[in-house]
Amino acid sequence: MTDGGGIQGIGARALRHVYWIGGGSGAGKSTIARRLAERHGFRLYATDAVMGDHTARTTPGDSPFLSEFKAMDMDERWVNRTPETMLETFHWFRGEAFELIVEDLLRLPEEPCVIVEGFRLLPHLVAPLLDVPGRAVWLLPTPEFRRAALDSRGSTWDIARRTGDPERALRNLLERDRMFTERLREETRSLGLCGIEVDVGMTEDELAGRVSAALGL
Repeated sequence: MTDGGGIQGIGARALRHVYWIGGGSGAGKSTIARRLAERHGFRLYATDAVMGDHTARTTPGDSPFLSEFKAMDMDERWVNRTPETMLETFHWFRGEAFELIVEDLLRLPEEPCVIVEGFRLLPHLVAPLLDVPGRAVWLLPTPEFRRAALDSRGSTWDIARRTGDPERALRNLLERDRMFTERLREETRSLGLCGIEVDVGMTEDELAGRVSAALGL
C-alpha cells in the first residue's frame, strides 16, 4: 500500500485540532460526524465530498490505481473482476490521494476544531498523524447493518444498475465492502486504535454517544 505520499513526516501536533471518524461504507460516519460537529461547533470535512477535486489533482504517476480505474467501463469495474481483486486495486482503499486530505486539513485554521470523516481514512495512514490516539475512531458495520443502511437510503442499486449484470455487481460490491471492513477491524486492533462495531438494532443516538465518548467529546 501507499505510504500516503510521505505524509508521515508531518508532525502530529500540526493536526492536533482534528478528530477522525473512519470506517466501512454504510456505517453512519457522515450522520454521526455531522451531529457531533453541530453539537460542538466544529468544522466538518467530508472526504467523500472532495473525491472529485482530489481526482482532478492527481496524476497517473501519483495514483496508478486511480488511473486504471478511470480507464475501465462499469462492467470491468464491478462485474468482471472478483471482489478480492476489486478490494486490492481500488484506489481509495490503497490510500491514493490521502496526502491531499492532509493538505486540505493543514490549510484550515486551528479553530474551530475539525471533524474529518470518510472511508478513505485508513488506520495505518491516520495513526502517525494522531497527537492523541483517542482522537480517532473507526465504525465497523456488520453486513446486515450495511445492507439495511443502503436500502434505507435508496442507494443499494445506484452503482449496480449501471452495469450489464446488476445482481452480480451488487454481490461483488457487498462482498468487497465486507472484506474492507474486516481489514479495518484487523488494522485498528493491531494499531491499538478504537473500532466500534455497528450492528442492526443500534440506534443513531446510541452510536453518537459511543463515538462521542471514544473521542472524549
